[in-house]
Amino acid sequence: MLKLILLKPLETPEQNVRRLSCKPDIVLPHSDCYETNLENLTGCSQCEILYCSDACRQRAYDTYHRILCHDTADAQHPIMILLEAWKQMHYPPETTNIMLLVRILAFIQQSSDPQAAALKFKQFCHRTVNEDAELVHKLLGEQFTSQLETLRELTSNVINGEYIQEFLSPEGFCSLMALIGTNGQGIGTSPLSMWVNAVLELTMSDDERQQLDLFIDKLYEYVQDESGTFLNTEGSGLYQLQSACNHSCAPNAESSFPYGNHRIQLKAVKPIMPGEEICISYLDECALRRSRHSRQKELAQNYLFVCWCDRCTTEASQPDCTSEEDMSEDEIDADD
Repeated sequence: MLKLILLKPLETPEQNVRRLSCKPDIVLPHSDCYETNLENLTGCSQCEILYCSDACRQRAYDTYHRILCHDTADAQHPIMILLEAWKQMHYPPETTNIMLLVRILAFIQQSSDPQAAALKFKQFCHRTVNEDAELVHKLLGEQFTSQLETLRELTSNVINGEYIQEFLSPEGFCSLMALIGTNGQGIGTSPLSMWVNAVLELTMSDDERQQLDLFIDKLYEYVQDESGTFLNTEGSGLYQLQSACNHSCAPNAESSFPYGNHRIQLKAVKPIMPGEEICISYLDECALRRSRHSRQKELAQNYLFVCWCDRCTTEASQPDCTSEEDMSEDEIDADD
């Protein structure tokens, strides 16, 4: 992994659920079954951004933060202006992709070998200029041409230097945005879910288990009512090995984050034989349940390829209509 972000939650499960539910009196039973060590929390001496430890702070400073450190209270700082512009263009989590891009540039600029660092990211790019433009169009929407130029100019105000000039040109910036759009892996960690997973492993009576299940259901109700679906510490990262996994509509592995931080796990979901290719799904579970035509349409739009995995090959005789079209026709038949 190119370690640009660690994403370890900086609160206990109890603090987490209290904040998300706005209920400061919630007390979690068995709180000791999942420990969160907050004793080593520290902040940057200049911008006060928090880190889980001094070692983490120093690693960030040496990797990218030295260039990007700024006064977070200054609304006119170039980073704050860039973030605000991104929020107006993109759906939540608003800051994730654009800050990954900025950290990539800082990573290259701060590296002891900038050319080698830049090459790491170029290895992710294998598309034409027109394909990159299509992907960025999908990411930003109908106004993508003007928005892309705005983002490029604002990013240039944040960070500039001889080693990253190629990425700040119109074509280079478009390529970098497309790289993040296709290879960026969403990262989600949650102290609450880690506590839930831990407490469900405890040995207890059936009555205790039933009461605990009801308590957990009620917790998620409170959180849903107050915070909606934004429960995780959200982020984005690039994983060199994981990004090499091709897509399949019948994947034999899946990505997850079971450690409560940036560490990704590729877990087999079915037996994998020696020499067999490891494939993940670029589509979510809902999209995977749709028709072959619907899946291929989404993959063509978002990743610019036609899938010929074993499942798509087997379903090649299916009609070329999307799941929505199937449903509409069924409804018309039912009305008749």
